[in-house]
Amino acid sequence: MTPLNPQEATITIPHSVRGARIAIATMFFVGGLTFSTWAARIPAIQEKLELSASTLGSVLLGLTIGAIVSMPFAGWLVVRLGSQRVTTVAAVIHCMTLPLLALATGPWTLLLALTLTGAANGILNIAMNDQAVAVEKLYGRPIMSSFHALFSLGGMAGAAIGAGMSYLKVVPLYHFAGVGLFASLLVFTALRSLLVTEPTTQENTPLFVRPKGELMGLAIIAFCVLLGEGAMADWSAVYMAQAAPKDPGMAPLGYAAFSGAMAFGRINGDWLIARVGSLTMLRTGGMLAATGLSAALIFNEPLPVLAGFAFVGFGFSTVVPIVFSAAGSTPGMPSSTALAAVTTLGYFGFLAGPPVIGWGADWITLRGSLMIVVVLSVMIAVLASSVRKRKA
Repeated sequence: MTPLNPQEATITIPHSVRGARIAIATMFFVGGLTFSTWAARIPAIQEKLELSASTLGSVLLGLTIGAIVSMPFAGWLVVRLGSQRVTTVAAVIHCMTLPLLALATGPWTLLLALTLTGAANGILNIAMNDQAVAVEKLYGRPIMSSFHALFSLGGMAGAAIGAGMSYLKVVPLYHFAGVGLFASLLVFTALRSLLVTEPTTQENTPLFVRPKGELMGLAIIAFCVLLGEGAMADWSAVYMAQAAPKDPGMAPLGYAAFSGAMAFGRINGDWLIARVGSLTMLRTGGMLAATGLSAALIFNEPLPVLAGFAFVGFGFSTVVPIVFSAAGSTPGMPSSTALAAVTTLGYFGFLAGPPVIGWGADWITLRGSLMIVVVLSVMIAVLASSVRKRKA
């Protein structure tokens, strides 16, 4: 069984297409599990290191900086080494860096550990999405959304475990080491079923490709949706607290409505995409998010806000899977290179979203600032034609 060049259309499957799909889904679950495990214990780490809010905010940039720096390089690595190898190594490193976060002794060591974690996560993101694009082509129908649903479910599992560990007062080091070990075992269980691709021997493989034409359209869509996701993650609870000032317990429900609807949309996304097409899903999703958030901002009451945030989550749910799938089908370009170009710009949006909304809130209130997300959601619908030539 001889593996083929990833720039050719055919890829050899070690066991079965179904087994490869399960293996890649496992990698997505591991990515969500490890990321949310860290996020759930941020307060404990902050307390342990006695970090101020401003210092913590600066240190947290290490995750995104590491990812943005590594992503362009990841596309080149996948072409040169093969996505199976890169996915496996990046996943193992990502699991191993988890305990390092708990071993940090101060802001600088935590920043270094977060940057390393972000870099491993960035490379894993490109490599496993490249695997997902390849197995989707073998299936001959949309399945990308199901992989991203597993990432969301992994995130929910990590958050639930983190809440339990916090309640039991388990120190982050033991918690992170346990999750890291469990996640590593999942990786080793899945790695043999990943798709095998042979590294290319071409010497002129570019390190990074600047997106142009329709690929630039996809990159802008990724920027818009990830900026919106970052803004909702950081500001939905804050806005919900303003909409229900007499009931502080309502605040967390804002993000819960958004993330729950996103997970539901991704679980059902493949069926919807196959039924109505990627172009219609992007247009509908963008306008659904814009309409839902507009209603939440206009009515500014608890129930309309919760419903509006849920609409945003459902509208956003299939955008990233569709964009990544379309980018991976770019003619005349290795899928990993195209994914790196699109994902890097998208993560700039994820990095920029929360502070941009915060700065805008100081000038025109949070309600006015969140209109940025409404505008970007409309842009997703307008630029949806970027997938026309790739996905029906």
